[in-house]
Amino acid sequence: MSCLMRAPEECASWEWELNNVTPPGLASALSTAARMSSLLRDHGLLEPNQVEWFWFVYGIGGIGIKTTLPVRGRLDPADLTRRIERSRPSGHPDAQVGNLTVSGRGTWLDAEGEERREQDLVVLSVDPDEYHLSADVAVFHDIWGYFNFRGTPHPEIYKRNAPRLASALAELETLLGRTASAGDPTYFGRADGHGIEMPDVIDGRGPDLTDRL
Repeated sequence: MSCLMRAPEECASWEWELNNVTPPGLASALSTAARMSSLLRDHGLLEPNQVEWFWFVYGIGGIGIKTTLPVRGRLDPADLTRRIERSRPSGHPDAQVGNLTVSGRGTWLDAEGEERREQDLVVLSVDPDEYHLSADVAVFHDIWGYFNFRGTPHPEIYKRNAPRLASALAELETLLGRTASAGDPTYFGRADGHGIEMPDVIDGRGPDLTDRL
């Protein structure tokens, strides 16, 4: 059982608008997702085990059908393209692929430096819209910030994990040729540069966020 608490919303997210850098469309989105997930895997943050999305139809919107495809550690765009085509809902031959979410397990370090594995440590999303390509990286755990969800400082955990995330984000910016924008703030935090924004500190403690966990 995991010893990490996971927030229902992002603690921070980073977004890339890839117009004029990468062409839009499904093939480009899968290639982008493969390159980004490979980099995150190299940093020990995301070893993909599934890709999922909702289907929609132009002029109608979402049709309430979600598809999940298992993968084994890496994304093969050509193979995924074939599997996606085969999984199109039979009753909706014009259905299009919505936002692709890549999830899997990642490695984090506890206060003693011991490696631990966690599902959805980092979640990657790529939107294959035919007119506009964008990507998003989100985190949901407190190990990336100086305080845990109870507001207690955990400097050793922070020092062992936050730099790994920051390094990966900086390399993603180089890979994509675009600087990331901070995603929308949530109750659990927001991005600040390549890390999580420091919250208001009172008597050496951060906010207690456990009421919404």
